[in-house]
Amino acid sequence: MTGHDQAGNDASALRESYELCAREIRRHLPPLWTATDMLPSAVRPHLHAVHGFALRTDRIADEGTPEGRMRRLARWRAETMTDLRTGHSTHPLRRAFVDTVLRHGLDRTLVEEFLDAVGQDCAAPPAFETFAQQRHYLRGVTGTIAELWLPLLGPHGPDAPALVSALGEACQMADIFEDLPGDLAAGRCHLPRGDLRDLGLEPADLLSGGRREALDELVDRQLTRWQSLLEEAVPVTGAVEAACRPFLHVLLLGAQLQYDEAALLRSRVLTDGVAPLTPAATARRPPATVRPGHAMPGHVAVIMDGNRRWARRRGLLAWQGHHAGGRALIRLVNAALRLGIRHLTVYAFSTENWNRAQQELVTLFAAAADAALQGAAWLHELGVRVRWCGRRDRIEQSLAAALALLESMTFGNDVLNLTVCVDYGGRDELAAAARALAAEAVAGTLRPEDIGPDDLARCLYAPGLPDVDLLIRTSGEQRLSNFLPWQLAYAELLFTPDQWPDFGLAQLREACAVYASRERRYGAGLPAPATPAKPTRTG
Repeated sequence: MTGHDQAGNDASALRESYELCAREIRRHLPPLWTATDMLPSAVRPHLHAVHGFALRTDRIADEGTPEGRMRRLARWRAETMTDLRTGHSTHPLRRAFVDTVLRHGLDRTLVEEFLDAVGQDCAAPPAFETFAQQRHYLRGVTGTIAELWLPLLGPHGPDAPALVSALGEACQMADIFEDLPGDLAAGRCHLPRGDLRDLGLEPADLLSGGRREALDELVDRQLTRWQSLLEEAVPVTGAVEAACRPFLHVLLLGAQLQYDEAALLRSRVLTDGVAPLTPAATARRPPATVRPGHAMPGHVAVIMDGNRRWARRRGLLAWQGHHAGGRALIRLVNAALRLGIRHLTVYAFSTENWNRAQQELVTLFAAAADAALQGAAWLHELGVRVRWCGRRDRIEQSLAAALALLESMTFGNDVLNLTVCVDYGGRDELAAAARALAAEAVAGTLRPEDIGPDDLARCLYAPGLPDVDLLIRTSGEQRLSNFLPWQLAYAELLFTPDQWPDFGLAQLREACAVYASRERRYGAGLPAPATPAKPTRTG
């Protein structure tokens, strides 16, 4: 930008305003910064301007005495609307927001709706009687901001505004759960009062920890509604240009991960809250338990089945099901970390999957490569080691490069070992191992009569992969589909009707609870009944 823009703003001052907005978001909202960084470079500054304006508005409404907040917010609102009418602003941060609204034709009524909602929240503590009233609040403070994004993201279809609003509302629910303890301590309750009355609760009861069953039910009701918002928002990634979809994927995934955490805590979320989604915060969380005194499976393997059926059930395209499955994989990794599982192996693409339509394969590989690259830093910071198990000579080059990069980057990590089976077939793996052993025998380095299980194991695609303790297959199918025949020799099997994109922390925890209830005998039979001791004669 040089000279002046068409509204007469000095270009250097305007550039500084955009840079200020970006710094504010990077400092105060790092997850949002990370998501926005996935947008095309021409779009990012304008999203930062929208978010910078929203962040500054929230801070004005939160800081200082109630009377001071109201005065400052009223002045901020009046100045904002004047700036939008004149097309010019002298405020160092608001200047970029005004430019973005005018440059891209953003709906000014959404700005007014947002300012109205923040003003009402500032004027009095929230008091929602029903979920409908709570959702009106969610829509006002975050759904409006999400709708302001839309012209910047290349909207597709008439449902796009409602979908991005639902995503914004779901993200605001995450903020409510994250801030619950502090808000409750300050006398602010963002939960519907009707739910409290139904359960015989008062706001003061929420921090006491008593009446655990009633508190669990209260939180469960909120989780059900949060889940419905997430479900409503799922098609949002298909409502914008392809280049902008990763931004929405990351936001949706973040809300889903926060939902998983809240579902794990249940009523403890009222006192503990949900920690922000950063590697450092995740590392500080104590491992969740399944049942006291019960062992967790050391190695869990998952056949991730049902992406396409999940998409069809919702009227979505196959690629949207695969993207949702990618989000479910990140949720699974987070769940394994939370439960203290050391080895996790997933069946991502089998040798038989090559029979699918070519266009679906192109889309699937592109989605997988994007997910691998976008999740690389997160996995590394969490101490996850990634291994690729499968053939390496046929996979599309961008995906092969992304998987190789993940392996190299995370090689030294040891918190969780994540093995991703791509172009994998169990019979092919055993045949390749047999060929390797035959070559050693021909070379004279190994006598055929000396070949044992350990020799075959060291020739598998992922040497050192321990035996599987628990195998989970989603979507109701009850077969192994040529998956890990060597490592599954004594695995406990669990088949669940949940389709893969619906599988989260709660489902993994329940699967581990089922595993913990089983008696593993490894072919040894039932233990012999104890022989009663013979009475000792005395006297």
